[in-house]
Amino acid sequence: MIKRLTLLAALVVAPACLVAQETPSQPAPELPANSPAFADPLPSIEEPEGTTSPLTPEPEVPTAETPADPITSTDLATPETPEALPPSEPLSQQEELMLAAQDASIKATEFLKNGGPSIWAIAALSVITVALILWKIWRLALIGAWSRGKAGKALDLFENGHTDAALATVMDRRGIRSKVVAHAITAIRQLPEEHAREETARVAKREIAQAGTGLRALELIATIAPLLGLLGTVLGMIAAFQALQQAGNRADPALLAGGIWEALLTTAAGMAVAIPASAALTWFEAVIDRIRRDVEDGATRLFVAQKPDDLRLVAE
Repeated sequence: MIKRLTLLAALVVAPACLVAQETPSQPAPELPANSPAFADPLPSIEEPEGTTSPLTPEPEVPTAETPADPITSTDLATPETPEALPPSEPLSQQEELMLAAQDASIKATEFLKNGGPSIWAIAALSVITVALILWKIWRLALIGAWSRGKAGKALDLFENGHTDAALATVMDRRGIRSKVVAHAITAIRQLPEEHAREETARVAKREIAQAGTGLRALELIATIAPLLGLLGTVLGMIAAFQALQQAGNRADPALLAGGIWEALLTTAAGMAVAIPASAALTWFEAVIDRIRRDVEDGATRLFVAQKPDDLRLVAE
């Protein structure tokens, strides 16, 4: 029975296969690329969070954050300029002087600290030197060190026989030349010639000695200021080498160099004080020498001048 059913089924299927082989196959219809069936042929299957498909990469989901600005070549070439500060008001002249004075005082304090005790003595000498120079200039101006007018006029009048006019010209004058001429004329009129010469020489020596007041102090400062500088340098060198010895094998050459240049500050300061003091001393001595020559010349002219009364006595 089963064999009969199998044979019957084979007879039914065989003609259908023969018909299918003889009939040409029709091409499948083409679908457009933007067709929904082509775009999404399979429904999307949601996967649980935290798992990724091994076959398909995870699509990038755009975030809602605003993308950062791209860096351009202009940003790389030019750095960001700081905000412009408001222009500051210009300092007044008084404020500038105050700032300069503060800066100078700070530098002077550091200089005195680095120089040691010798620099303080040199600083005191510098103040005394400036005071002496200014005082001496004022004193020479008061005694008429640079004026010769009245004394020269009085000498001309005396040589021409106008004794009273010559004496009135130089009477009560503060100039050293005028004082010597006035005393010489008075001595010539009242004393014998020998006594008059001695009186004139005495007054001239006194006035010239007073004009030279203060020069010894300047000479002393010009002499001892460099010596104080050298003393400070020697003391500084001793301290530097002592520090170098205490350092032992760990001696630093910079330590010795620092001690040496600090020690040399006193030498430079001493020379800075001595040079202007010596120059001022030389100038003042030159002025006083010129005064001495003028006084000697004036006294000689007074005693050599021929007076009308002497001529009349000789003729008689």
